[in-house]
Amino acid sequence: MASSSSLLRLVFLILLSLSDSAIQIMGVEFGINYGQIANNLPSHSRVSTLLGSLNISRVKLYDADPNVLLAFSKSNVDFIIGLGNGDLQNMTDPVNAQDWIQQHVQPYIGQTRITCIVVGNEVLNSNNTQWMAYLLPAMQTVYLALSKLGLNQQVAVTTAHSLNILATSYPPSAGAFRQDLAEYLQPLLNFQAQIDTPFLINAYPYFAYKDNPSEVPLNYVLFQPNEGLTDPFTNLHYDNMLYAQIDAVYSAIKAMGHTDINVRISETGWPSKGDADEAGATLENAQIYNGNLLQRIEQKQGTPAKPSVPIDIYVFALFNENLKPGPTSERNYGLYYPDGTPVYSLGLQRYLPELYSAVSAAGTRVLPFFVVLVSITTFLMLI
Repeated sequence: MASSSSLLRLVFLILLSLSDSAIQIMGVEFGINYGQIANNLPSHSRVSTLLGSLNISRVKLYDADPNVLLAFSKSNVDFIIGLGNGDLQNMTDPVNAQDWIQQHVQPYIGQTRITCIVVGNEVLNSNNTQWMAYLLPAMQTVYLALSKLGLNQQVAVTTAHSLNILATSYPPSAGAFRQDLAEYLQPLLNFQAQIDTPFLINAYPYFAYKDNPSEVPLNYVLFQPNEGLTDPFTNLHYDNMLYAQIDAVYSAIKAMGHTDINVRISETGWPSKGDADEAGATLENAQIYNGNLLQRIEQKQGTPAKPSVPIDIYVFALFNENLKPGPTSERNYGLYYPDGTPVYSLGLQRYLPELYSAVSAAGTRVLPFFVVLVSITTFLMLI
């Protein structure tokens, strides 16, 4: 039998990676969106410590905040950084694009792992025809600037879209993009196939339920047991809306002549609070949605149309952001409050009783130390 000191060391190491506040299910690989539209967020160094304790190794930013990139220096985190919609016109100039990369990428890339630049966010859903016209030229110029600097093999270039670019999403096999966006999407898809970058989509089954709570089954959008839906053309069965949305995007891309582009979810989540007219925006539903989603990711599931391609997802979002405009739900997508405490548990507490039993069996002298370590570790992760 292991000595008390050896067991204590083991317990302490396990507790450093497991706590009731932790969101990483064992073996789960997922990304997190780190938004900063708030005036009460913890320091970037504390965020780095928090994500390190949760073993989250993929983070998506909406800018290229140098303070964040410095705080994560020498970490094992892969970063997606963003170029704002207001910068699109400026980025169509090769000199400006190269200057931006030399200022926002090159100084950090040796220490911080920057793997992708998202040029614009939901541009094609903005109704801003200037932004829409600048999107592809900006992506191309940024890519060429990366190539000129020898960085195009390690830093990808793409953009993120709203699901509203679809004209048809059901059945999934009939997924199609809006006709008014074809002139933008066709050359964009051609370019992305050429440089081999993923098609990013922000998909929120929550919106579908909120807009039609009497028509959309709640269990279907929450990954709960339900009858599901069957695509009448492919006979594929869907037990949740998110997978149907992903496959609808694949179908829309295929309708434009491409089967060589992967679809990834750059945002999905569920608000824990909402206004009176925001059906389903509750803490319980948020916990169920994200908890079940992480279990699906843990199982490395693919969608019915792409069963061998595990879903690739960035959860929205790390923190509640108190300065976001719009309805109450917009400020309550976070998995964490700004003080570092979890908005809700995602299930890791199930490991602690097992560990507690193991320690109890080792002897009463060890048990008090276990209780203290649980308390200390949980406290340290919350401050």
